[in-house]
Amino acid sequence: MLVISSREFRQNQKKYFERVDKGEHVIVQRAKDKAYALTPISEDDMYFNAEMVDKIKQSILEAQQGEVRKVSTSMEISDLLGL
Repeated sequence: MLVISSREFRQNQKKYFERVDKGEHVIVQRAKDKAYALTPISEDDMYFNAEMVDKIKQSILEAQQGEVRKVSTSMEISDLLGL
């Protein structure tokens, strides 16, 4: 794992992105108590990829058609979650 300053990162972004692309863990330290991990993401990591948008649209349609289950007690929540 490599820890660098925010200044070093700004001056050499390309270099550090390439190292992360090769699997190295890079942490950018900012001030005393702030740090950030550089992490590559893929299409599967995105919250709103095409598959997720389709699921949301399907859920909205089901709710509009009344295909919902209302829960209001902790017991009902446990039942819904199979606990």
